[in-house]
Amino acid sequence: MKIHVLWFLKLIVTAALVFLFIKFAQGIPISSVVTQKTDLFSVTGEGKVSVVPDVAILSLGMVSSKNTVKQAQVEANTIVNQLIKALKELNIDEKDIKTTNYSVYPDYDYNNGANKIAGFRVNVNLSVTVRDIDNVNDILDRSTSLGANSIGGIQFTVEDKKLKELQNEARKEAIEDAKEKASQLSKLAGMNLGKIVNISENFNNQPRYYAKESVGGSGADVQPGSTDITTSVILFYETR
Repeated sequence: MKIHVLWFLKLIVTAALVFLFIKFAQGIPISSVVTQKTDLFSVTGEGKVSVVPDVAILSLGMVSSKNTVKQAQVEANTIVNQLIKALKELNIDEKDIKTTNYSVYPDYDYNNGANKIAGFRVNVNLSVTVRDIDNVNDILDRSTSLGANSIGGIQFTVEDKKLKELQNEARKEAIEDAKEKASQLSKLAGMNLGKIVNISENFNNQPRYYAKESVGGSGADVQPGSTDITTSVILFYETR
């Protein structure tokens, strides 16, 4: 009898809880997540600025072949030291003269199938930054007259501060170009553009112009010409 009473009480309590839940559940706030699809419209703009380079980077050096390493080193070092002295006399700052290579290797005699060392070769190369373009031809002529026999391609570029200013100018032009295209295209397509939500940029590397120099005879005649600094941007718009 006692067991039946307890069971009956549990049944009443359970029924009461169910009743209370049904009655008051509608007042309990239920959180929900609403997802909204956002379409993006992208357009590319380009900017270009032309500039005459104001800095030249020269590769000058000496290759000496002698019977012994010592002989080759003496000749190469003597000429390179004279070359460095002459560069300083031509107003090249010491920090703009850098040794980029100093190598020693044997010369082999392959006649009659033999693999015999016939001598040794020393190769010394300097990288010279010339900040006065007008001095380039004089430096080339002076270098060859002192015995420099290894002259690589000449790179023309722009001083760093000026380069950043020109890059900003090209960047501004690219963004304006992209915005103008976006306005025209959206009107033609009957689209309403929202705010810009993202942007990407593809900048070309630092402009370099490689010149072919003519050394000897009537002297060097190198002209820097002009080069272009270009960039492209992609603007991403929300559509409404």
